[in-house]
Amino acid sequence: MKKIIFALMPLILSSFLYAADIIDEWDWVVPPEKPGLLDYIVDNETALLILDIEELTCNKDRRPRCLESVPNIEKIIKKARSNGVFVVYSLTPNGTKDTILLPVKPIDGEPIVNSSVNKFLNTELDKVLKDRNIRKLIITGTAANGAVLFTATEAAQRGYLIVIPVDGISADLYGEQAVIYTLLNGPGTRNKVLLTKTNMIKF
Repeated sequence: MKKIIFALMPLILSSFLYAADIIDEWDWVVPPEKPGLLDYIVDNETALLILDIEELTCNKDRRPRCLESVPNIEKIIKKARSNGVFVVYSLTPNGTKDTILLPVKPIDGEPIVNSSVNKFLNTELDKVLKDRNIRKLIITGTAANGAVLFTATEAAQRGYLIVIPVDGISADLYGEQAVIYTLLNGPGTRNKVLLTKTNMIKF
């Protein structure tokens, strides 16, 4: 009997030492508790960013949830402009002003930067914002798990406060949820992100 136990010991120990990876545990993942939303009062240190709302990235075939967010973004742009808030646009590397969707097109004097997912990378975005003494960014756009996530993360690491209206960003549902969780809990953005809705932003 002892010989059998000793022979089986490596197998028994390996079963205790084995740690399941995320793929093994995938079906057991439980989403975290839903985060709360907060009002945000816009001040003269706040700018509004509109990321990649263009024909290539925001259409019914590729990202229908983006189209659903456009009316919310359009409303907040109008409020921002009427209250003198600085509005900045971004585009994908090959985008142009003409590819921005009509309801949210920029007006003269509103800067546009072209870059991949991190809109600070190889652009003058940081300088444009600092020249206006901007310290807080309302970030809208698509994709949530692309331009929004990486631009917000970079901005937080540069010292900006990030305001995310959940009805002004878009991806697929799981992507949006993952981004919200990451921004609220990630070491680069934790305590630097305020979650809200466009109608909870007060001008």
